[in-house]
Formats: sequence, C-alpha cells, structure tokens
Amino acid sequence: MQKNPRLRRIHPGWYAGAFVAVLAIAAQVVYSTGLYGSWRDSRSVDRACGGNVARPELATALESSHLRARSFELDDGYLAHCLVLRADSARNGSLEMSLRWSSTGPAPLEAFPSDITNGFKGAASPLGKGWPGIVRSGDGGAVQVALDCRNDRGKALVAHGRFAPPGFAPSRSTAALTGLGQVTAETARKAAEKYGCRTSGGGKLSDVSAPPVGAGSYRAKPLGQSQGSCAALRDLAPTATPSGTPLAVEFPADTRAPQVNCYLATASQKPGYGLFAFYGATAKEFRTSAAARSLERPEGDLAEDKDSVWATAQCPQSAEPASFLLTRLQEVTASAVTYPAPRSSPDFANTALKAFADGEAKQRGCTDVRMTTQP
Repeated sequence: MQKNPRLRRIHPGWYAGAFVAVLAIAAQVVYSTGLYGSWRDSRSVDRACGGNVARPELATALESSHLRARSFELDDGYLAHCLVLRADSARNGSLEMSLRWSSTGPAPLEAFPSDITNGFKGAASPLGKGWPGIVRSGDGGAVQVALDCRNDRGKALVAHGRFAPPGFAPSRSTAALTGLGQVTAETARKAAEKYGCRTSGGGKLSDVSAPPVGAGSYRAKPLGQSQGSCAALRDLAPTATPSGTPLAVEFPADTRAPQVNCYLATASQKPGYGLFAFYGATAKEFRTSAAARSLERPEGDLAEDKDSVWATAQCPQSAEPASFLLTRLQEVTASAVTYPAPRSSPDFANTALKAFADGEAKQRGCTDVRMTTQP
C-alpha cells in the first residue's frame, strides 16, 4: 500500500505550529501570573546592588519577596549603594543599603550624628550576637556593621542599612528592625568574602532593638547599681552625686560594638553627661565628624573648666586608635537650650572618663590609655 506523500509534508509544519502555540500560551501564563515581573524585579535588585545584598534577609526586612531596586549613580567611591523598594507599591517599605571601605568617607545620610550633645540623641544600641555593629533610631532605624580585615588591620568593610524614603519601614514591628539588622550583617559578611576581607562576623540575629526615642523613654538607675555599659563607673557613685548626676542610663555590655555609650543623669532623670567609646572605622568616622569638630577647644584655650574631655587607646582589632569622650549634655526644647547638670570639676570629669576608658580597654585588650586635649 502506498503512503500519501502529502501527509509527510504536512507533519513538520504541524509540529512547528503547535510548538509556537505552546510557547505563546506559556508566555501568556508567565505574564498573567506575574512570573516575568518577579524575575525582572529580582534582576533589578542584583543589578542595582552589585549582587552584594543578602536576598532572604532583604525579604524579611521589607516583609515582601516582591522587590525592585535602583542604584544611586554617585561618584562616591562606594562598592555598592542602592535603594530597594517593595514592588507591591500599595504597601510601605523601602531600604537603602551601602557598602564601602573604611578609607571612603561616609555619605551625608550615613555620617555620624551631629547632635551627640543633644540629650540622648547620640545613643546607639549594640547589634548583638557577636556582630561589630550598632543600631540607631530614626525613621524606623538604621544599622551599621564594620568588619575589620585581619589581613589588613588598616582596613574595614562598612555596611550601612536604613529604612529610607519614600516607603521607610514596612511596619513598626520588631521583626522589621530585626530583618534590617539581618540583611545589613549578612550583606557585610557576603561582601567581605567577595572582596577578600578575612574577618569574622556574628551569629544569627533574632531580636534587634534600637535606642528609645525621646528622653522620657530612657530608664535611669542609681550609678552604683550599673551592670552594663556604665559598670566601670560604679565606684564613682559617691562623687557623682555631688556633681549633680547620681543616676545612670546604660546599654547592654558588648565587647564587639563599635560604639559604646553611658549616660550620667540628674536626680530628675534628665541628661547630664555622656560618655562614649568609639572603635575601628567608627572611631575614624567620629574623629572627622562635625560632632567632634564642634567639641574641639579653640587653640590656646587653657581654661580648666571645660564641657568635654578626651582619651585614646591602642586596640588589637584595628590600626585605628580608639577614642573616648565625656561631654556635658544639653536639653533642647522648642523654646530654649539648657544644661540640666552643672559643669563638673576637672577632677571628676577626668576621673570619670579615665575609669570608663580603662574599663573598656580591659574588656577589649586595648593598651596605652591616654588622656588627650583633642579627639
């Protein structure tokens, strides 16, 4: 029996047409279900952030896996600098992430707070879990992690994450702030490996908290009962009371936090004096900040009474010297700027800062603690 040659000619065209039809249907499904948009948004995050951002943690921070991003096209020397937003634009949520070497100066929005003497506003909480990081308040929070490179003690990789406009934090939940801490920390770890910075990070972050907002949110205790960041000043309680600051506002002790703060408060729990310690890249950033410059004494000023005293130390983690500061704090209101605590005697100021610096140095293995006249 002879086969119809026309059938043989029809079969190839039929299969080709069917294949094209299947592709068209598949494309329609991809578009209609949002798979293409999701893939495109995912590519935009990798492209804008240089492939550096830790993706699972990013989704936790913004409470969504549907994200898009754009790069900040700035000639700022950063390794990466991007803004990530929720693609489901009906919901709030946007996060700015930056990566730089410590040799690169911070962008203005990342720079050290200029109002360090304004009550408790200069405060930072330790990130925790062994991470060399801090958390600041404002617009939902900001997190900075500075990983010192063991293979180059003069170098650190700095990651900075913050909830930024237009969406800011997706919610005021602890989970969102914890997610911000997680994505900043894991992004720093990922980038350190990528760029050859041999370092050590920390453990899994499960509960990140920022300093309280507003002076009334801080809880003070008698200085003699301090157990955290003010513990080194316990023995000064008898002399702190005559100086008008019998109370302490302290934070959890953390030997890896790049900033440590301890506050001496008045009997009415108003800010009196702030004691600060800065390490590594954060110490370098502070010394060059507007905040530090505003506290410098004019050259030739030999007056014994002063509102700020300084100290330094050498620490094994970084080639950057640590900086220590005691400064009198202001209370700023809409109508006035006042100093709740009287100006302390030079003896008390120097003794308090030396005790604070010695306590910090002992915990971190730092040496050569010296009082100085400038940052």
